[in-house]
Amino acid sequence: MSTNSPRTPQQHLGSPFGARSTAKDVLAGIDLAGKTAIVTGGYSGLGLEAVRALHDGGAAVVVPARRPEVAAQTLSEAGLDDVEVASLDLADQGSVQAFAESFLGSGRSLDILINNAAVMACPETRVGPGWEAQFATNHLGHYALTNRLWPALTAKPGARVVALSSTGHKLSPIRFEDPQFSTGYDKWKAYGQAKTANALFAIELDRLGADHGVRAFAVHPGGIMTELQRHLPVEEMRAAGWINEQGKVNEIFKSPAQGAATSVWAATSPLLEGLGGVYCEDCDVAEPTDLDSPTARYAGVDAHAIDADAAQRLWQLSAELTGVNAF
Repeated sequence: MSTNSPRTPQQHLGSPFGARSTAKDVLAGIDLAGKTAIVTGGYSGLGLEAVRALHDGGAAVVVPARRPEVAAQTLSEAGLDDVEVASLDLADQGSVQAFAESFLGSGRSLDILINNAAVMACPETRVGPGWEAQFATNHLGHYALTNRLWPALTAKPGARVVALSSTGHKLSPIRFEDPQFSTGYDKWKAYGQAKTANALFAIELDRLGADHGVRAFAVHPGGIMTELQRHLPVEEMRAAGWINEQGKVNEIFKSPAQGAATSVWAATSPLLEGLGGVYCEDCDVAEPTDLDSPTARYAGVDAHAIDADAAQRLWQLSAELTGVNAF
């Protein structure tokens, strides 16, 4: 057992919500008036549904977007004209710095940060100083964003940071010997590593941030058919059983509103008061993966994604790569 094991065990809390709950459901009776939230990727798929729920719950919501014009139009069409849109490219560390400085310059505190945006299974792509795009966008961009926003997150107690992981984490631990896939690029292993990184990031952020009043959670939203699949050929999705020959989506998939529920739950649920540093799924804390179960591939959290020593090591690597560390 690591001496730095997570403070909160991976065990169900007995949440009244589940796999088919929606983001609106989990906010029943919760008033977010006076709170400010940032949701990356908050203009499509489950990100949009998280924004809708938080906005309707009374929060002021900011959506940083790589395509701000598209984001503004989409949010307006969704009846969310008063959601603030700003420019942010998570694959560009300079863009991350510019967005964070602009937000901090507004003098606002930040109550909820949902690191939702992601790319999945893309062709080999290099960004910044040659970083692998999925690791750079899904993890390093959000790592730097959170650290740069730290003054706003600590401006008043009770802030929560939610990192979107997924069962993709089961595809690969962190490849500390070659995190940038300098040789042998595999789009699914690269995605898996990035999702493991999201989970480990939440563990270490929670360890570092708890004494400052900031708690962090990793979330598996569930399988949802969204723009995240844009790099996947139809044949590959058929072979995986995600869609049938007629293109109908498998019934195991959630709707975007259901997919957003666990993120919103982790960001707001009173059940999580005093807790943090855990991986959540289906609106509850997930149990460790039962490797002998037929559901092992898509339920529970694997040991390598909640390894506190790996989380510390990843944080140090991320700090070295980005030159950013709030601690």
